[in-house]
Amino acid sequence: MFVLIASAVTVAVLVALTFASNAIVYIPNDRVGIVERLWGAASLTRGLIALNGEVGFQPQVLRGGIHYFFPFQFRVHKVDLVTIPQGEIGYIFARDGNELVDGQTLGALVDAGVEDVAAFLRAGGQKGPQRAILREGTHAINVAQFAIITAARVHGLLLSDEEKDTVDKMGRVLGERNGFMPVVIGGVASTAGVMDRSERADEDPRDVLGVVTIHDGPVLPPDEIVAPRVGEDPANKATFHNNFQNINAFLRAGGRRGRQHQVLVEGTYYLNRLFATVEFIRKTVVPVGSVGVVVSYFGKTGADRSGDGYSHGELVDNGCRGVWKEPLLPGKYAFNTYAGKIQLVPTTNFILKWSKEVTNAHKYDENLSEVALITKDAFEPLMPLSVVVHIDYRKAPLVVQRFGDIKRLVDQTLDPMVSAYFKNTGQTKTLLELLHERAEIQQKASVDMQERFAAYNLELQEVLIGTPHGSAGDASGQRIDTILNQLRDRQVAKEQMDTYQQQQEAAIKERTLREAQARTQIQTELTKSEINVKIKTNEGDAAIAAATKEAQVININAEAERRRQIAVGEGKAAATESVGKAEANAIRAKAEALTGEGARMQLINDLGRQFADALREGQIAIVPKIAVGTEGGNALATLAQLANVFMAEKLESADAGANHTSQS
Repeated sequence: MFVLIASAVTVAVLVALTFASNAIVYIPNDRVGIVERLWGAASLTRGLIALNGEVGFQPQVLRGGIHYFFPFQFRVHKVDLVTIPQGEIGYIFARDGNELVDGQTLGALVDAGVEDVAAFLRAGGQKGPQRAILREGTHAINVAQFAIITAARVHGLLLSDEEKDTVDKMGRVLGERNGFMPVVIGGVASTAGVMDRSERADEDPRDVLGVVTIHDGPVLPPDEIVAPRVGEDPANKATFHNNFQNINAFLRAGGRRGRQHQVLVEGTYYLNRLFATVEFIRKTVVPVGSVGVVVSYFGKTGADRSGDGYSHGELVDNGCRGVWKEPLLPGKYAFNTYAGKIQLVPTTNFILKWSKEVTNAHKYDENLSEVALITKDAFEPLMPLSVVVHIDYRKAPLVVQRFGDIKRLVDQTLDPMVSAYFKNTGQTKTLLELLHERAEIQQKASVDMQERFAAYNLELQEVLIGTPHGSAGDASGQRIDTILNQLRDRQVAKEQMDTYQQQQEAAIKERTLREAQARTQIQTELTKSEINVKIKTNEGDAAIAAATKEAQVININAEAERRRQIAVGEGKAAATESVGKAEANAIRAKAEALTGEGARMQLINDLGRQFADALREGQIAIVPKIAVGTEGGNALATLAQLANVFMAEKLESADAGANHTSQS
């Protein structure tokens, strides 16, 4: 029994000594072993890794399984495999290797990679942060040589406090740069921290580009602010760096540290953020109705393309440093705004308003105000103006080269030029002339200023003049307002007169309308009466015609009778000459004796004959229809005269009888 117990104890002690002496080591499959030699070889003279079997950490790692060693000569450190999750990046800090050279911030890449420590060191691998990165997957890394920094943890073996502080600081920097994640452009993640001072509401917030800054490699020349493009040809495998993802190829192509002219567009990029940082900016959008004039800070010196006669600066070919001759047409551009700027120039008509109260959306006229005039009659009105301007897109680079931007053009050139023109015009006009001759002044200004605008490569489309007015609270302004009020009152009075006249004409028209309506209502009776009038008129005309014919017959008969009597009288003249003379003498004597009486009787006879003729011709009715104011008025007058004669005769006879009686 004692022997059995002793044997069991001996076996247990031997097993314990075996494991304690690391003669037999078991490595799980999810771990690796880092071998450290404790004795039995020379000590290291340099570095941390024993490439030639010296005492210290050995370059190779032990994978899963059972491994055998000489007892007590080696120590095996079991550590976890390095696992990089999908879509993440791991960074490497080398504890042993060659020193970094001047100007170098990251250890150079070696073809052997980092999983073979011996090959890494023999290939000239350098200590410190590495240009190489670890992509997603599981890696068997000797963490005694390499400290692996991931987003979740740091994989490292026996790090000193100083090394730990360095690695932790490196991890904080990477966290600030979001370095454990690839660069994604065109997604939501790329919008974080986007610098854009001119963000538009209608732009896609994911429509950005990445400006790359390289932190390793040769420095830029003193006169350059942006590193030139290199290694963009995919056919050249040695220099094609695939958007800064192949650091060695970038450096072989001549890449330099600093902000790069080449930018990153939509895509995913696995960049070492210790080597390259990315800043997201908006793409440049040239809207419809504008062109983009490029002012480049980068490129070679180009030949002047501005042409003869232009002395305000040079225009260069696209890609050269300076103002590009050809503007960018409407579209979207991945333009590196650190390498230049794009000055937008409107090619559609835009309006400049000389008014404090109104400012257009383009803000070119935000510093403009009404033009202060002094008129010929010493008034001081303020005149608001609107000027419509157009810029030919082919001349946009000339405008930018000459003035820098449109707002400076407006403030420093157009404002004083337009104001001076209208001040001069105002001095030749009275206030009322400014009001009444507005159209003529406006047309003349459009013609006069076209040539002046053309001198600045601008096209003046139209000048629009507002109503002059006075300043608020100013005495001169109150007088102007008084004159304007008087003009308004005068116009109101004139309009009232026109209104009254039109109302009067309307009343006349209304009366005419009503008369027409009344006439229409009694049209039947009017028609009958008019027909009766025409019948009576026709009957009278017929009677007159018959009487006329009868009178003509009587006249003819009387004339024939007269001629017959003359003939008979001439035959008897000789026989009765003596008798006639005696009768003539007797008649003469009788006439002389009864001069007054004879004349009166002759008048009575004539009136009686006229009265008889009137009765015969129908001019006097036996019973008169109308006493006064008819066509028979002449006949009645004749009758009245005859009556008056008879009455006078009676009165004279009475007077004569009275006289005779008195004489007797």
